[in-house]
Amino acid sequence: MKKPLISSLHAGKIQRLANTEYQSAINKKKVTDSQKVSKLGLINDEQSDKINHGGEEKAVHQYAFENYEYWKTSLPELPLLEKSGAFGENISSLGMTEETVMIGDVYKIGSCVLEVSQARQPCWKLNYHFQCSDMSLRVQESLKTGWYYRVLEEGSLKEGDTIELIDRPYPEYSLTYLLTILYKKENCLDKEILNKLLKIKSLALSWKKIFSNRLENGTIENWEKRLFK
Repeated sequence: MKKPLISSLHAGKIQRLANTEYQSAINKKKVTDSQKVSKLGLINDEQSDKINHGGEEKAVHQYAFENYEYWKTSLPELPLLEKSGAFGENISSLGMTEETVMIGDVYKIGSCVLEVSQARQPCWKLNYHFQCSDMSLRVQESLKTGWYYRVLEEGSLKEGDTIELIDRPYPEYSLTYLLTILYKKENCLDKEILNKLLKIKSLALSWKKIFSNRLENGTIENWEKRLFK
């Protein structure tokens, strides 16, 4: 069996988002040379919204290139889907999906060691980026969101590097499973499940806060502000 690998690598600078007054670095460009990676991600990559993007728990974003077939079938009229990097990902990969990646997985990629900290929570900027008014909601409902890493060991990586799993402390918790609990009605307020998820050491603090609030309030958070603007 072939090892998963980086099919392409992407980095972006802050610029105007589509034809709006908003700023974003979602428009990533393919890079073919080796990229240094710090605790905050690729050193040549930027984020305009430091509150909701970037940081140590969202240092590197990966998206499965396999997911593109789903999107091209669902939305064949969107030209951005013709090449990788469309979702603002740093790593476009082959051989991994949300179903096969577990929260807390640790991977050796190039000379870096990265830990899966959370799946992506899509935001309204996707709507403008793709020129599709409900793209963020579509990504959320598809559960094909991609995922983030925290950087355990800094180093460098490049296109073609293999992605080697070196530790899997939570084999029962795929990203698809977590996304189902986050976004689907069934079991989303199950106290036993939420308490178990809160015990996952590597789960991002922002996700733990969501699950803690659900336990405390017995309600699902409002996603409108994140999904639409």
